Amino acid sequence: MTASHSKEANPLRVLATVQQSPWLDFIRRSFVEDGSLARLVQDDDVRGVTSNPAIFQKAMGEGTEYDAQIKSVLAHDIVSPGALYEKLAVQDIKKAAHVLAPVYEQTKHRDGFVSLEVSPYLARDEKGTAHEAQRLWADVSEPNLMIKIPATPESIPAIRQTIAAGINVNVTLIFALSAYKAVVEAWLSGLEDLHKTGGDLSRVASVASFFVSRIDGKIDAEIDRRIKAGDKDADALKALRGKVAIANAKLAYLYWQDVIKTPRWKTLEAAGAQPQRLLWASTGTKDKAYSDVLYVDNLIGPHTVNTLPPATMDAFRDHGTAKETLLDGIDDARHVLSEAERLGLNLQGVTETLVDEGVTSFEEAFDALLGSVAAKQKTLLANKLTDIKTSLPADLEAAVQKGLDGWRKDGTIRKLWAKDASVWTGGEEAKWLKWLDITQDRLDHVAELESFQAEVKARGFKQVLLMGMGGSSLGPEVLAETFGKHEGFGHLYVLDSTNPQQVATYAKKIDPAQTLFIVASKSGGTLEPNIMLAYFHDLAKKALGDKVGSHFVAITDPGSKLEALAKKESFWKIFAGEPQIGGRYSVLSNFGLVPAAASGIPVKLFLEDALLGVRLSDASVPPAQNAAVLLGTIMGVAATQFGRDKLTVVATPQIADFGAWLEQLVAESTGKHGKGIIPIDDETLGGPKRYGSDRLFVYLRLAPEHRHEQDEAIATLIDAGQPVITITLHHTRQIAQEFFRWELATAVSGAFLGIDPFDQPDVEASKIETRKLTDAYNKTGKLPAEQPFAEHGQFAFFADKTNAAALKGDSAETILKAHFDRVKAGDYVGLLAYIERDAATREWIQHTRLKIRDAKTVATAAEFGPRFLHSTGQAYKGGPDSGVFLQITADDAHDLPVPGENYSFGVVKAAQARGDFDVLAERGRRALRVHIRGDLKTGLADLAKALHSAV
Repeated sequence: MTASHSKEANPLRVLATVQQSPWLDFIRRSFVEDGSLARLVQDDDVRGVTSNPAIFQKAMGEGTEYDAQIKSVLAHDIVSPGALYEKLAVQDIKKAAHVLAPVYEQTKHRDGFVSLEVSPYLARDEKGTAHEAQRLWADVSEPNLMIKIPATPESIPAIRQTIAAGINVNVTLIFALSAYKAVVEAWLSGLEDLHKTGGDLSRVASVASFFVSRIDGKIDAEIDRRIKAGDKDADALKALRGKVAIANAKLAYLYWQDVIKTPRWKTLEAAGAQPQRLLWASTGTKDKAYSDVLYVDNLIGPHTVNTLPPATMDAFRDHGTAKETLLDGIDDARHVLSEAERLGLNLQGVTETLVDEGVTSFEEAFDALLGSVAAKQKTLLANKLTDIKTSLPADLEAAVQKGLDGWRKDGTIRKLWAKDASVWTGGEEAKWLKWLDITQDRLDHVAELESFQAEVKARGFKQVLLMGMGGSSLGPEVLAETFGKHEGFGHLYVLDSTNPQQVATYAKKIDPAQTLFIVASKSGGTLEPNIMLAYFHDLAKKALGDKVGSHFVAITDPGSKLEALAKKESFWKIFAGEPQIGGRYSVLSNFGLVPAAASGIPVKLFLEDALLGVRLSDASVPPAQNAAVLLGTIMGVAATQFGRDKLTVVATPQIADFGAWLEQLVAESTGKHGKGIIPIDDETLGGPKRYGSDRLFVYLRLAPEHRHEQDEAIATLIDAGQPVITITLHHTRQIAQEFFRWELATAVSGAFLGIDPFDQPDVEASKIETRKLTDAYNKTGKLPAEQPFAEHGQFAFFADKTNAAALKGDSAETILKAHFDRVKAGDYVGLLAYIERDAATREWIQHTRLKIRDAKTVATAAEFGPRFLHSTGQAYKGGPDSGVFLQITADDAHDLPVPGENYSFGVVKAAQARGDFDVLAERGRRALRVHIRGDLKTGLADLAKALHSAV
């Protein structure tokens, strides 16, 4: 931009003689800092600056001039791209305001303004716009700031409220005279409201930005179309080309002149109010057939503003004519508009369309702006963030991009963060979204956790035993397995089983006198943690006597039975759960953080890492740059449109336990109403021929510990056309980022599936059946009798009538063969083992699942009961009917009593297995139960042989 005219001949300076103020429609940090803006003010008498998202996007998305401030911000704060943009923009606006401050003072607060727009996403939100206007006004804190608010019907009341608050307002996106009248009314009413409260009217300025050239763009296009089509009124239409917009603006100016003559205005003027000036916007010429100063030369008049893009300002300086023209040709203007109406050019419809397009255009520009800021932020944060790379077949990639664009156009990620249930089913989802905010909440209260951690260390506990199920145990288990033991803290053990052998094993691992016991139960009424607590409280009491309570900590929702019991038994600490967070979304709440603190994990650092994941996934990050939305979209689209509903998790061994937590999150959130995504965890990688077309692979790669053989196997799958998402972590603590990313991604996938991802309608069914059986045991001293449909050696086979009828055979092998012959392409096999989960049984189930996978080319799930009941069990019962299940139960070598109850741990485990199977059968699932009698090791070996033969 140049300023070559002498001051005397410069048309921009001459505008002052006709009381029109030239403003610049452009802002950029370097432009302000190098003195270019100041020179325009000095040489061209430029009296204001306007900005919009498109202008900021070009400035912030190109080059490195903002890098220094971005680095400084990121070194001290964990911010979202939206907050980062605002920090950058506010600094630019403040600097421009300082340059224009002398103009502001010299014109007695009539000029010298710089405009900053409320978020375009709020264009249809009255309350949001009013709140944002006041917030930005306070953040910038410069008297010569103007807040830009669009003239949508929804924002008109916000304009009044903002004026009434004493804030300068630039009303934008005005195209129609009717809209302008509504703006004027809001302005006058706002001043009257301010006057009633004793406010200073003289310090409140406003402009009404009337858009010009875009109208001719629409009208001329219609004229050209009709002329080309041979319209009978071609000559009349041609005569209107390039004239409607200026005519429309002239009549708006006439209306303004009428307004300032009214007694209503005169009263306000007498009280010190400034007039609201018309500002001509969109004055750059789009049609090369017209003069490049058409929308400047023809709109010059007293008490107006013209905001000029740089090229138009240069053109007007060079060859513009600075003389009053606004009131010239008023009759011609009326004739133009009358002809436009007669010829059916539908100016009213055009202006309504332009408002909608203007809002959309600003939203898209803001998307691009925030996307640029997010990309810059990710680049500068580098390895502080986990990375995501997708390798998708072309058809899936195209469908994912379409899904992402739909989310962008509909603003769905903003609706999600606003806790709008319409993202899903419009049901009760909004009640379960506190997990979106819990990371910041826990950081705000991290001192409580750090104090607890210091006390735990001071007391010198040698072990920490957490007792819980599902969301209360799987997150802590990831922490225990990933981070191991910390110096000065006890080893964290996690017990989530009613298997008496498993309970006994954990009892042997600890010294009750040196152990901190944590019982975690959201509802406080869950069977498993309650009986674990009863057992270990009794065990600890024998060692600690009356001091036993000082070794116990409870994590539970306020008002639960567990809270009451903890108070009664004088537990050392009671930590509150958040009632609006479901168990599987609770790992970043006290349910995950209390055991983290007790085991020595640096809680503040952990939460800060999690917060990085939160901020880079928040409402300000457009879907295409939002890793969580991208991940959730891939999951949802792959499952619903391509049948790729087996989410297969592969991980570097050091972070492999993350898959167990992820299983519950995905299965319990999505598997319902016959829909769902089935997570497949810990299934050793095979070659491409081992997989069908129902897989979506996720590779969680810990960069410092990555395995070359895993990298090569994944590369082979990509080459074979399998879809793979690779997420790279640069250190183990970044697992915190992944916790949040996957929570949000799972919620996003639920939207694509059309389900509520926060309920679990089928989990309760198993609990009910289990309760029936344990109640029966309490009454009769035994579980109800059951009869196997076949017995062979150590094995007794059980099934409902429908399944039993399909499983005829004269040996274990033939029964198993009949069962697995029911497996078809796209199915998965679930091995559900109600036996102790130890190294030997895990090796057995892994070997067995791989044999089935390779023989049948289907996905396999290897689960241990009862822990999976609070995890994948929901999807097995409520999800798609594509599972073929083999439940494995066994005689208990030893049993353990449950203090205060008639039943034992073995009875509870048996009741859970039977209840689980009954619900599978009731849902029509293909299910078979094999019970191993006698020695478990021998039975598993024989079962493996039979299975290998069968498949």
